[in-house]
Amino acid sequence: MTVLRPRPLLCAALLACGPAFAQTVDFTLPTFDQPFALGKTWINVGFYSAHFDRDKGLEDKNPGLGFEYPLNDVYRVTLGTFHNSDRRQSHYLGLYVLPLEVYGVRLGAVVGGFDGYPNYRNGNWFPAVIPTAAIEGKNWGLNLAYVPTIRNRLYGALSFQLKYRFE
Repeated sequence: MTVLRPRPLLCAALLACGPAFAQTVDFTLPTFDQPFALGKTWINVGFYSAHFDRDKGLEDKNPGLGFEYPLNDVYRVTLGTFHNSDRRQSHYLGLYVLPLEVYGVRLGAVVGGFDGYPNYRNGNWFPAVIPTAAIEGKNWGLNLAYVPTIRNRLYGALSFQLKYRFE
């Protein structure tokens, strides 16, 4: 299977459109005035990763336990642990930043840190920025993330994370 890689010309075109796009989107920072409420917390049981390198023998099912707590409509704190694609235990801590909404889908990225990948910093913590889309109903939601390939360190995938919250 062909590895998906961004094309330089496409990236340049997207960057060139950035100023025009920024004028049409309100990037004001919201306040963090919501009190903590456990009923707002999303719970997940890991990921399913559709890897781009299908011939590497990677584990697509990545069971675990994670939590996502919304601070407001844009920011969510997340943390958890899962059995990664290299068959090792990983942990993560991060902040979802989802400033855009298109047809009910929140778009942005999760910024944070991960560990447990033996080919990347010998399994130690490393920073990551992962483009993400979130589709959410009252109790069920789905996070879709694009994990980029980092040659000889991290295998790229589309990651699906089903989540639930008790209200």
